[in-house]
Amino acid sequence: MPPVTLAIIGAGSRGSGYAAYAAAHPDQARVVAVAEPRPFYRERIAREHGIAADRVFTDWRDAAACPRLADAAIVATQDAMHVEPAEAMAALGYHLLLEKPMAPDEAGCRRIHAAVTRAGVLFAVCHVMRYTAYTQHLVGLVRRGDIGDLVSIEHLEPVGYWHQAHSFVRGNWRNERESSPMLLAKSCHDLDWLRYIMGHPCEQVSSFGSLLHFRREAKPSQAGAAQRCVECAYEPQCPYSARRIYLGRVARGDRGWPLDVLAPEVNEATIAEALRQGPYGRCVYECDNDVVDHQVVNLLFAGGRTASFTMTAFTQSGHRQTRLFGTRGEIHGDGVCLRVTDFLTDRTEVIDTAASDASILGGHGGGDYGLMQSFVAAVATDDPSRVLSGPDETLETHLMVFAAEKARQRRTVERV
Repeated sequence: MPPVTLAIIGAGSRGSGYAAYAAAHPDQARVVAVAEPRPFYRERIAREHGIAADRVFTDWRDAAACPRLADAAIVATQDAMHVEPAEAMAALGYHLLLEKPMAPDEAGCRRIHAAVTRAGVLFAVCHVMRYTAYTQHLVGLVRRGDIGDLVSIEHLEPVGYWHQAHSFVRGNWRNERESSPMLLAKSCHDLDWLRYIMGHPCEQVSSFGSLLHFRREAKPSQAGAAQRCVECAYEPQCPYSARRIYLGRVARGDRGWPLDVLAPEVNEATIAEALRQGPYGRCVYECDNDVVDHQVVNLLFAGGRTASFTMTAFTQSGHRQTRLFGTRGEIHGDGVCLRVTDFLTDRTEVIDTAASDASILGGHGGGDYGLMQSFVAAVATDDPSRVLSGPDETLETHLMVFAAEKARQRRTVERV
């Protein structure tokens, strides 16, 4: 069977990350086209994958003007730029892998859903949490009835203090008008995951949250009028110091994310310059951010089942924490291990999912790898069942997010 051919639309960290699967598995997939406006990222993908010059584009529209160049397209542009390339590529017959979220609003999500349904192409959104060995073990336990009927779930996303500062205060997802609400940008993963674990549709939601800390009013008085960490006398005492977060990583020998977001070529000089001139050197209390830094969502699923979700910036970065409560047992999960307690025997079994499959490697607990493996296999065999987040359920879980945001803003209970 020949390898599946891929066109990369958007060659930033996500697009190039998914493309790396093809480099690691040339017998399964091959990148044959790229569209990316930034020269460094475009040329890097073209060079690493040996893409012919006539299939290297600065604009996705130029790629869409050609006859279909590949079996599938990976659309990994910025959130607000998903709809048009997704519609165009679907109309040309490309199978689609789309970075989450589908779009920053309900209308855009519905347009993409309509386009892929009309074209009849395979469609997967990068809800990578579904594809981890951890999640698959957990789903197996729940579906098998090991804890009886699943009644409720308690789920925490610990965003991490420095990750919040990087992506959602200084970075690309800091401002709703430029990207999307925090719940959509960061936690549509989690609401989708809760729907997947629960196995039933969500009917109603309520939500509360705000931007509590990362605003001018919370700036320590000792920081004075400094707009940048490199100019601030208070900086050594600040946990959100850009010098500590970024230059500290350079000193430890790190060269990947998040440093490669600041500069294409990572070294002490390029990162220091980025902190002096670019957005990632700004004081976290002096940015144009408006997305929330903490939020809770309560969900009512069919049959009276419930779930609660907490997203907060004020944690160490780490795995999600989840507790599942059933009629015959409960499960505590930390993203790696599952502690399963049986009420009948009062015994607890610990399942280490990291040790169960050493081939599941990479980002998001192996989810990136699992997603690409499943999507490539789905395209190769024309088998949509290999995609765990197809168009209908993906649209449904995005509607959950929009309902939750509406509930937060209006302080109401909203139907999905």
